[in-house]
Amino acid sequence: MSKPVILTGLRANNDLHIGNYFGALLPMVDMANRRAGEYQINLFVPDLHSFTTPIDHAALYAQTMHNIKIFAAAGLDLNNPHLYMYRQSYVSAHSELTWILDCFTGFGEMSRMTQFKDKSGKLDENRISVGLFNYPVLMAADILLYNATYVPVGEDQTQHLEFTRDIAERMNSRFGQLFTVPKPVAEQHKFFGKDQGLRIKDLADPAKKMSKSDETGKGVIFLGDDPAIAAKKVMSATTDSVGAIRYDRENQPGICNLLQILALLSGRTVQDVAGEWDGKTRYGDLKKAVAEQVQSFLTAFQKRLSDIDEAALHAKLEASESTMRTQADKTLLSVQQAVGLRPAA
Repeated sequence: MSKPVILTGLRANNDLHIGNYFGALLPMVDMANRRAGEYQINLFVPDLHSFTTPIDHAALYAQTMHNIKIFAAAGLDLNNPHLYMYRQSYVSAHSELTWILDCFTGFGEMSRMTQFKDKSGKLDENRISVGLFNYPVLMAADILLYNATYVPVGEDQTQHLEFTRDIAERMNSRFGQLFTVPKPVAEQHKFFGKDQGLRIKDLADPAKKMSKSDETGKGVIFLGDDPAIAAKKVMSATTDSVGAIRYDRENQPGICNLLQILALLSGRTVQDVAGEWDGKTRYGDLKKAVAEQVQSFLTAFQKRLSDIDEAALHAKLEASESTMRTQADKTLLSVQQAVGLRPAA
């Protein structure tokens, strides 16, 4: 490969909400569009990761394709030749390399993974899959197959990235230079910029972040919500009894959340928006302004989503997957030769 590789994953399933959109999706699209050319951008869909915990398998493929369309609707440049979008399960080297790396990974290493302990603690013992246990090994294969240098990770994934570096160095030390070792977490943050973005909170309970796990859905604005219903959710948002609008995270989290949403949807800074509303006493007016922005945003976004050229999207996927198979198979073959599965070159 002539260019260094930036690799990141797109969600394969789950409903996306506006917190996902502004906190993760738009920054990813912006990064890909800006850096493609200087770097090879690998945007892969980790569909194999999607059922490490129980899901509706009948809906997985449709959800995967829907979320790929969402990234296109968010402005991802599908015509950029330096940007590749592909589905993990369509490149078999991901699964093959995972098994090889599994055999050089310690049980204790995986047992110490914080995400495994957190997620398995919420499941009945009989529903904890081996896939959930060795998920970090599959993630390592996703990265190492393409010799990716930069992989943007959140705090919940830093441990997995460090494992990827460890297993790459372990294999390189034993068998020679097989893999590019991705940059450590500190350098990743320096390269991408440590995320300091606004965190949209739940409308009904502004003490917690907006999350798809909210069973009622009353505090969450999903990208697929009917715009009018989403506006009603805003009008029912929890505020306080202070009686004056202030950007005070500690004492007025609900008001702050509405100001943040308004800032994001209107493309302004939160300081600008907060200054405009500072000291006003009519909470209903603020809610109405936010509700109108939410309704307008969802209406426009859903129109872009419905206008996506699905044939062009499939063509992009198929072309990218063909190129990625070639790149991944080259890496896999060198590993297979090193461990004795294929004759040495």
